[in-house]
Amino acid sequence: MQLDITGRHLEITPALRQLIERRVARIERLLNDSAVSANVVLTLEKYRHRVEIVVRARGDHALSGMGEGNGWTLAIRQATEKVEAQAKRLKSKWAERKRSAPRRRVPTAAAGTSTRRTTAAPTEVTEPAAPRVIRRSRYPVKAMTLDDAAGQVEGTTEAFVVFRNADSDAISIIYRRRDGNLGLIEPD
Repeated sequence: MQLDITGRHLEITPALRQLIERRVARIERLLNDSAVSANVVLTLEKYRHRVEIVVRARGDHALSGMGEGNGWTLAIRQATEKVEAQAKRLKSKWAERKRSAPRRRVPTAAAGTSTRRTTAAPTEVTEPAAPRVIRRSRYPVKAMTLDDAAGQVEGTTEAFVVFRNADSDAISIIYRRRDGNLGLIEPD
């Protein structure tokens, strides 16, 4: 990481430079070497010591912190603690994005086109999320014959019909199968 230290109204001593490098190294370790550069501006105004730190990280992220006190150690500590807090938040966002990244499906080639086989690196297998249950408040269960229920499934876009079988007085379900036929579910 490139470190740029600027002093306004003061000369940067080797001890001050070492203190800054030590504190900025903590931020660099926290970001796992994703920090690109750091600009540190030290300003001395009478008895007030002011430190401004701007750390640029990958992905156009700029983390900045400002510290002020009556000594350099206090001002540098305040500024770096603010930048460290921002770095922790940024790092947790990166981790969340890695955890919740959707798996990408490889599109299949259309019939008649040539396909090229590629080998992909093994990916981490994640369990699929549980489907949401959306409760419908009311579903009318009408008494009807099997032929009436089949006619209702065929006449509408509904995939199934729950009905009370007029012959056996039991709740039954008739549904449209993938092959185009109708399926019937009856209780034992």
